[in-house]
Amino acid sequence: MKVNVHAVNFAVDKKLVDFVQERMDKLEKYYDKVVSSDVFLKVEKTSEKENKNVEIKINVPGDDFLVEKQCKSFEEAVEQAAESLERLLVKRKEKLRTHI
Repeated sequence: MKVNVHAVNFAVDKKLVDFVQERMDKLEKYYDKVVSSDVFLKVEKTSEKENKNVEIKINVPGDDFLVEKQCKSFEEAVEQAAESLERLLVKRKEKLRTHI
């Protein structure tokens, strides 16, 4: 799967990009027709500890799914967003299977 990582307001390191790529690749075992994904990593300028914002948009034929999570670390936010996407993709796969 093609994963585009976009860092907003900061420079992203290779380790974080690799983590995002690896986690997004795991989504393909739930639904193998994922075309691409865009991952936006943002640092909010607030005094709160949970200022890391992750927005993931994945493209599947006929649909786009968008999930946004805010946590203390990017890794935690990516993990939570990916879990939400897993549920969405499983639902989509089940829905398609019932129509066939």
